Amino acid sequence: MLKTRVITAIILLAVLLPILFLLPTIYLSVFFLITVLLAAWEWGRLIAPGSRRGTLVYPLFCFLIILGLLFLNNPVWQFALLALAVMFWVFNAPYLLARGLNFSLEKWRYFYSILGLILLPATWFALIFLREIGLTFLLSAMALVWIADIGAYFVGKAFGRHRLAAQISPGKSIEGALGGLLLCYVYAILCSLYLPLDSTLFGVWVIRYGWLPMLLMVSVLTAFSVFGDLFESQLKRLAGVKDSSHLLPGHGGVLDRVDALLPVMPIAALLAGLI
Repeated sequence: MLKTRVITAIILLAVLLPILFLLPTIYLSVFFLITVLLAAWEWGRLIAPGSRRGTLVYPLFCFLIILGLLFLNNPVWQFALLALAVMFWVFNAPYLLARGLNFSLEKWRYFYSILGLILLPATWFALIFLREIGLTFLLSAMALVWIADIGAYFVGKAFGRHRLAAQISPGKSIEGALGGLLLCYVYAILCSLYLPLDSTLFGVWVIRYGWLPMLLMVSVLTAFSVFGDLFESQLKRLAGVKDSSHLLPGHGGVLDRVDALLPVMPIAALLAGLI
């Protein structure tokens, strides 16, 4: 399994790195679009298992929403979509996570159908907006999510004693989440000290508000990365599956890899847009 994971990761990096550093920005936009549409296909499979038509139509609807907002070419509408996504993560996601598995996906299917058509396009627009600010700005925000996950994994393995959400994801611990947060603090401070301050969200926050508010902002982003991970785990358990798909051998599905980005990218984009 580890060998398969490593091979898949190497292939993904071999595709992504040239797109990031060698090709025009449009290629990265297309790469993100394909990623979001594959995640939409998996989302459709989770909320409508066995419906071949539904799983094909769902990414089409997602694509049409993105295309429509691009055609309107009005930043207000795009930021309204980001705001809707952020409002869900702030106000609704905690309620759903608190319910654990004590509700039926069948009864909530229409809710999740609409929800995916908000969260997935919003994530794409957030990624594109952050890339327009700068490649370092985008990558530093994405890296925060990966560092939180890495820190939570290793600290949780070593010191995890208290489960974070036993019903939804038994493998996650409170100690792991705190370890991930501490590692994110270190990462954000290093970015602010050694990269140009205006090249990352952390540095810009230090310029505008100071160090303590920047660390508070990092706390919020890290917490929502955990929310995104738990939310997708909850959706999979309600659907009765282990992975969102098998598109990425050794890793599961695309949605399994981008779940923590779904809340963090729109929030980071709104914070960047506001300042």
